[in-house]
Amino acid sequence: MAFAGTSGVLAITLASPALAAPRLTEAQARAFAQRQEAAWNARDLDSYFALFTKDAVFIDQTRDIKHGGMIPYGTSTLAQARAAATKFLAGATSTERGTIDKVEIARDGASARLVGREVTTIQSKGRTRKACADTEQTLVLVGGQIRSKGQTDTITRCR
Repeated sequence: MAFAGTSGVLAITLASPALAAPRLTEAQARAFAQRQEAAWNARDLDSYFALFTKDAVFIDQTRDIKHGGMIPYGTSTLAQARAAATKFLAGATSTERGTIDKVEIARDGASARLVGREVTTIQSKGRTRKACADTEQTLVLVGGQIRSKGQTDTITRCR
């Protein structure tokens, strides 16, 4: 009898939420995006790039108005993106303001897709300009931490 009671406790323990796999929430995904933006705007590249997986991919593209579809004009690994950001920020300042339009949590809760927009204000050589993009990235849980698999920026006209 003691054995039957123990297995019942074991079954209840295994089914308890405390032991369930962690799940991403919309609030966590939005807070993650805010941390990314804050790190970039603070020019803290160590913190910014620590928020990505080691195999992250960064894609810059534009829409092909005439034929439909997309025209990619840049794909970078994490190391390449970091080197480009370091070089860019050596000669310019950049402030990003993003908006998350949609958060799609995967059924298993282990990943989320963020879709949004960003406006970047760039100051360089005494000039200020704005660049706008639609953004998309996939977040994943890695060792209990949220990380991004990279980001796709599709250049758009600023509104």
